[in-house]
Amino acid sequence: MAATKTRSSSFSRNISAASTPQIPGLKCGPNGTIFVSSGIPDLDKILGGGFPLGSLVMVMEDIEAPHHMLLLRNFMSQGLVHNQPLLYASPSREPRAFLGTLPSPVLSKDDKSRDHDLEQEKGLRIAWQYRKYLGENQQNFEGQRDGKPDYCNDFDLRKPLERHFLSNQRIDCFSLEGSPNLDPFRERCSTFLAQLPRYDGNLTSACRIAIQSFYAPQCEYSNTEWEMLSFVRSLKSMVQSSNAVAVLTFPPSLVSSSFSKRLQHLADTLLSVKAIPDEDKELANLLTGYNDMVGLLNVHKVAHFNTQVPVILEATTFSIKLKKRRSLVLECLNQAPIDGSSGTSYATTGSCSGSSKTGTLDF
Repeated sequence: MAATKTRSSSFSRNISAASTPQIPGLKCGPNGTIFVSSGIPDLDKILGGGFPLGSLVMVMEDIEAPHHMLLLRNFMSQGLVHNQPLLYASPSREPRAFLGTLPSPVLSKDDKSRDHDLEQEKGLRIAWQYRKYLGENQQNFEGQRDGKPDYCNDFDLRKPLERHFLSNQRIDCFSLEGSPNLDPFRERCSTFLAQLPRYDGNLTSACRIAIQSFYAPQCEYSNTEWEMLSFVRSLKSMVQSSNAVAVLTFPPSLVSSSFSKRLQHLADTLLSVKAIPDEDKELANLLTGYNDMVGLLNVHKVAHFNTQVPVILEATTFSIKLKKRRSLVLECLNQAPIDGSSGTSYATTGSCSGSSKTGTLDF
């Protein structure tokens, strides 16, 4: 009797015996995708885990409000908390000064109780030589859980990032102001990304690139659209071949429509932010929690690697709110009740007629 043969197929799932080690700041996803956090827990959930490693993320700015800076600050702070190399470029003359505006991670509940005890001890006016030891203890457990850094932290926008995060020697800044072309910045990106090649067989960390207002009037290269497209293509190719994620913001209203569409096509993940008018009565009557909103976030494209199945989101527009005026949160837009009173929306009623009574459907 012939021995039975096991049926095999070239489309069978490839399951490796060795599991990927848990590295701080990195999370394994489906189809071998590795994510880095955006610095906003709600945005990580919306995107299915965060920004995939080797992806180019673009954020379309709103020239009337700097809401894109909120996303950029959290992205940069999350990388510094995980001790990941950072390259930051902006059209300002001294981009390193922007690091002083990065938010600090919010303490967890356990850390808050310990922090409260430390504050009580500080209230006893302990000598200055003992205060530094208290500060060291704070740094040890700040932003950590069970001795390990969280994958994604909540950040306090009112509190600046601790100095020991900014003293990292792996922070590089580049000024785009006055640059006649993008060749120097391309070389800086190549040198920066060369420290973490993607296919070296040893994934230990990831690096981040943050580019603010790529198209700015004070930059001399802003008149050469083809050169900027060439740089973005080179950046995307370099990021794909390294353990890095790049976030680039640009104002679409200041560029031509064809150039904006070409940039959007090159993005793996495409987001946009928009300001909300202060006194828009129609929008206030339409949406619940309008007074707590500071802006809107639209998700136009979500990166999907190692698969041909597109990512289908339940919603693409989210409200940007500040929780307790310090932490950034994203919420789905909820329609206000049709009569303007508090309660559930008209979409949740169980009556098909004009009757307000609940129960069986009345046709």
